[in-house]
Amino acid sequence: MESKEYPGKLTPFVVLTCLVAATGGLIVGYDIGISGGVTSMDPFLMKFFPSVYRKEKQNQSSNQYCTFDSQILTTFTSSLYLAALVASFFASSVTRIFGRRWSMLAGGVSFLVGAALNGAAQDVFMLIFGRILLGIGVGFIGQSVPLYLSEMAPAKLRGMLNITCQLMITIGIFSANLINYGVSKIEAGWGWRLSLALAAVPATIITIGSLFLPDTPNSLIERGHDEKAKEILRKIRGTDDILEEYSDLVAAGKVSKKTRHPWINIVKRKYRPHLTMAILIPFFQQLTGINVIMFYAPVLFKTLGFGSNTSLMSAVIIGLVNVCATFVSIGTVDRLGRRLLFLQGGFQMLACQIILGTLIAIKFGTTGEGTIPKTYAAFMVLFICIYVAGFAWSWGPLGGTLVPSEIFPLEIRSAGQSINVSVNMLFTFVVAQTFLPMLCHFKFGLFYFFAGWVIVMTIFIALFLPETKNVPIEKMILVWKAHWFWNKFIPDKNEHVSTKVMAMI
Repeated sequence: MESKEYPGKLTPFVVLTCLVAATGGLIVGYDIGISGGVTSMDPFLMKFFPSVYRKEKQNQSSNQYCTFDSQILTTFTSSLYLAALVASFFASSVTRIFGRRWSMLAGGVSFLVGAALNGAAQDVFMLIFGRILLGIGVGFIGQSVPLYLSEMAPAKLRGMLNITCQLMITIGIFSANLINYGVSKIEAGWGWRLSLALAAVPATIITIGSLFLPDTPNSLIERGHDEKAKEILRKIRGTDDILEEYSDLVAAGKVSKKTRHPWINIVKRKYRPHLTMAILIPFFQQLTGINVIMFYAPVLFKTLGFGSNTSLMSAVIIGLVNVCATFVSIGTVDRLGRRLLFLQGGFQMLACQIILGTLIAIKFGTTGEGTIPKTYAAFMVLFICIYVAGFAWSWGPLGGTLVPSEIFPLEIRSAGQSINVSVNMLFTFVVAQTFLPMLCHFKFGLFYFFAGWVIVMTIFIALFLPETKNVPIEKMILVWKAHWFWNKFIPDKNEHVSTKVMAMI
């Protein structure tokens, strides 16, 4: 179901503002890449997790699946995501009451302080406290940046501009992997400090950038600044012919102002499709198995018998694939649509997980004992790269930022995005906290476990996600009304849709 496009064009101003806002993704990506790398560095383990270090050195020839099974080590990684979960609820109110850019600013400042604490950490408490501050930053950034991008972008290019945030995430991951590889060669053993402290660089970019960004027309109208919204809308669309879009934004703003309790309203029957997607899409995204690769790529490769430097280099290769594949999504999402990329990526990830699980089973069996020849290792890296590519042009950008940020009406948008971020962070926390124990107990079956979830989520997308490409964000109600299943939840007389528009259905 496609709707009429508003007048206007892609202006340099909107491109610049979206690029600055999207740098918030660097924060998320850098952390994903850096945490897995430092946990594979011997000096870092010796200082903060000596028991893990001793276990690693004493068990070189024993069960490879369980070498890194340490709850305190996984707490270091996953504490950030629990903090982000809690922070996203507070970020919802900040985003709604003060605007999107102030939420970005708060996230950048918190991340900046967290990076400084991590880089200077002297004990585990200081390390994890710094991670919690990083998590608060991620919660605010995850709440505000996708909304900002979807609200600023013209409908026909919303996918491309929104996915620049995911591109920045992949660049952050790649940069972190590259830095980890470089600092691991510092003989004095303080390279991990540099890795953690450099998180301040992306935090500084978004902190300073948010001070100069205009707020979105949607947010301005929601907060009663109608004339300012009209001025910004003219500027970002590059035309004075904004009456139709502005009228729809004002209509949505009036509904939003009547909604004093978005957290209560979002559970109403008419918002059932939105609530379902806000919960299930981020839930499924974390069960694709991508975090098994991206969080612990160096650890995973090291566990599977790669040398320390080789494992970090493999993570660099994966990060580069991730960046390149995201460009495929940017170039195709507004032409091919969201559903096709979701479905194709799902089939690609499924095939790779089955192959990887089988390759590991052949070499390590259920005992976890064995070695990997170089040629065999190359095949494993190849299929991991193919898997990452499939994720990077489907569930990564579409499930992480684009689809959840474009489907909510204004009156529940901040609450819906908060639920999306919270569910994402909750299951990121769960996966990060349980992955190493699961690897120890499930062994090669862990890849089959995630493959099973990919089957479920691919079927879900095929049946229940309508196509949203080219539909103006304030007319998104049309796609739900036209859907075979969700139309029963949408009332015929909807506050967002005029009689003229309803006739289009």
